Amino acid sequence: MTSPQPTLDRPASVSRTASRLVRQMRPDRVRLGLIVALAVVGMGAMVTTPALLGAATDTVITGIRRGKVDFGAVATLLVFTGALAALSWLCTVTQGRLIATVVQRLAFRLRERTDTILARLPLSYFDTRPRGDILSRATNDIDNLAQTVQQLANRLLSSLFLFVGSLVMMLRISWLLAAIAVATLPVVLWTTRAIARRSRPQFARQWAATGALNGHLEEVYSGHSLVTAFGRWPQAKTTFNAHNDDLRATSIRAQFYSGLIAPAMTFLGNLNYVLVAVVGGLRVATSSLSIGDMQAFIQYVMQLNQPITTIASLAGQIQSAFASAERVFDLHDAEPQRPDPVRSQRPATVTGAVEFSGVSFRYRKDTPLIENLSLSVRPGRTVAIVGPTGAGKTTLVNLLLRFYELDAGTITVDGVDITAMSRDDLRTRIGMVLQDTWLCGGTIADNIAYGRPGASREEIVAAASAVHADHLIRTMPDGYDTVIDDEGDSLSAGERQLITIARAFLIDPAILVLDEATSSVDTRTEMLVQQGMTALRRGRTSFVIAHRLSTISDADVILVMHDGRIVEQGDHHELLAADGAYTRLYRAQSAVSPAG
Repeated sequence: MTSPQPTLDRPASVSRTASRLVRQMRPDRVRLGLIVALAVVGMGAMVTTPALLGAATDTVITGIRRGKVDFGAVATLLVFTGALAALSWLCTVTQGRLIATVVQRLAFRLRERTDTILARLPLSYFDTRPRGDILSRATNDIDNLAQTVQQLANRLLSSLFLFVGSLVMMLRISWLLAAIAVATLPVVLWTTRAIARRSRPQFARQWAATGALNGHLEEVYSGHSLVTAFGRWPQAKTTFNAHNDDLRATSIRAQFYSGLIAPAMTFLGNLNYVLVAVVGGLRVATSSLSIGDMQAFIQYVMQLNQPITTIASLAGQIQSAFASAERVFDLHDAEPQRPDPVRSQRPATVTGAVEFSGVSFRYRKDTPLIENLSLSVRPGRTVAIVGPTGAGKTTLVNLLLRFYELDAGTITVDGVDITAMSRDDLRTRIGMVLQDTWLCGGTIADNIAYGRPGASREEIVAAASAVHADHLIRTMPDGYDTVIDDEGDSLSAGERQLITIARAFLIDPAILVLDEATSSVDTRTEMLVQQGMTALRRGRTSFVIAHRLSTISDADVILVMHDGRIVEQGDHHELLAADGAYTRLYRAQSAVSPAG
């Protein structure tokens, strides 16, 4: 078992991704305005502090030279400094609370949008991508994005205003030292950009590899019994090791490249600091600059370098966050299924008449499957569809349910083109039971009532009785209130199938689709279910897909499909008399049956 490899596309534009993130925050623009205001006030208070401390130092030095220190003035400056520090702390705490609120609301909207998008995507999207990768985008990538945005907002926003304020104060003290301090900034920006251009593709590959690994794990552990039964754990382990090794290698490369930023920034910052200290010391020695101003300037240099240090320390997370954002937005940009008509049509009467007219469909443009198929099914008729694997049996009912769109032709239900109906209206008329059972976490009653959440207990019991599941359910510990997980591991395959059949019965559809519905049921239970199905099919149009021909011998019409075409049709006796494809299938099954 292997998971498809992720597509390692070139990362999208950083500016475009950042712009989309900002647009996602528009509902919180008032909070964002408060965050900016608090950052301005808080950083303004912090920027003023070194100047006050420098003034206090100059006051002490001047007083020592004169033989009398004005401790009252020094105390006033220090108290004012403490008050500004307290104000800065209060602004920072309040700002952090608002940032946490904005970011979590952003994550909430992204998850909500993702859920909406997933509900609108066509089945073909999920058929061509590993489920684990899709889940990783909807969970891991959004969580990674939210955590990183919160850290960045907390640190970078304050650092930005601190940078501007410090630069203004440095220019006020000495334009020469300020020029020296900012001289290395172009080199810093160029170095950061050069390293980031190498690290961003690696982070994109890292998250793609994470999705591939999750897809493999989801596949293996959801099919745990199958992997064990066929002894495929060594192969599964080999595949896991390959994905894990790929993730390790891409993570190392991503972290290595992003990790180069911090040492480079530290080196340039230290070089900058040394130049300022040397030139500033000479100016103090020549009395061109006071000791207090030099002290304040050194603090401003440290504050000026803080945003650079912050970017360097968060470089890896920033690149990782952009990679996650691009994966989330790539999912959001996936082409949705064709929208329902603005003014949908509904059949005047519900009888269950179905007609296929010149229907053509192919999964791949270069591989024809169904070509120019026409079929008319009168209300209340049972149509069985048989044929070899890949003949198009399941595809036919998938087209009826509009899981896929036609390439050509039309399908009508009670005289109305299904493309003119809303999908919800169409699908509420159709009950479907698949070969692969699907149960949700909850009680057995909840699962039976999944298609009709408001169904009464009496209606649920009646549906279960119709498929002869009532006695079986009552033998369970809590009867209809027995809680099962989403895999239904506590139930046998036949028991799970009976519950899904009862679920279809409960919605009382005009059209039934039974896709190998009894394949997982034992012989005795199958006989009971067949009796229930016979009663249920009375008065309803039914499409029955089956491999065991003995289960559809009473069908009104049997369609024999091959390569997307109907090669034979008629009832059981007519097809046997024709001695064609159906007869060959029937004889082949009879030859391998116990009675054969």
